[in-house]
Amino acid sequence: MIQSVDRAIRILTALQGARRMSLSELSAHLELRPPTVHGIVRTLVSHGLVVQDRPTGRYQLGPATLRLGNVYLDTLDLRSRAITWAEELGRRTGFAVRVGVLLPGEALGDVVIIYHQPRPDGGRYMPEVGIVIPAHASALGKALLAFLPAVETQGQALRGMTGETITSREELQGVLAQVRRTGIAEECDEAVLGESGLAGAVFDSHQLVGAIGVVVPTTEWPVGDSVVEAVRSAARTISRELGATQWPHPGI
Repeated sequence: MIQSVDRAIRILTALQGARRMSLSELSAHLELRPPTVHGIVRTLVSHGLVVQDRPTGRYQLGPATLRLGNVYLDTLDLRSRAITWAEELGRRTGFAVRVGVLLPGEALGDVVIIYHQPRPDGGRYMPEVGIVIPAHASALGKALLAFLPAVETQGQALRGMTGETITSREELQGVLAQVRRTGIAEECDEAVLGESGLAGAVFDSHQLVGAIGVVVPTTEWPVGDSVVEAVRSAARTISRELGATQWPHPGI
């Protein structure tokens, strides 16, 4: 690992979570001397990845991070393939649709939303591309975790988002086994109260690449078999377009 690169990434990640931080706050967060942090921050500022608010002197992410994010989305084959089928899934079910990928990290990682199709009834909505949801507390995340190496049953309890979140690793492992059998993951009030959903994993010719699912208001939960089949069909169709010969992926 290259130390300076690791520190720069840690600074960007800290600013992502805190929005704005002073030099002393960054130094304390990274447990590094202020002169060391200042040198890295000034380099990031020179490339537009970080900017400084003149009145307060605090630092925040810069516009170049948006450019990097847009390039990532534009070159992501999963997203380009999923857009058409996400629109179709929304039309068939009447629900909003999310497409997400796994962001590795501590515990079981998070899911990052790379595409959001609003509910087709024309209601107001907040743009969701870029939002992060704990994998263990979301249908998208469970659909992804089910086809990764088994979850460790030992270790720290998983973070609870609501009273319905699965926090036991052993219990989660049982849920993921069920996902592998059915191909469909579900959640009910586990990440956000009032929000439930279904999701299916998406594969290319070699590996797991993401997941697609519907967002269901809990007042409309549970959903009927037609919605379950629509989610399954969307995940299977996108996988086929990405080169998978079987769904779920053979050998996974």
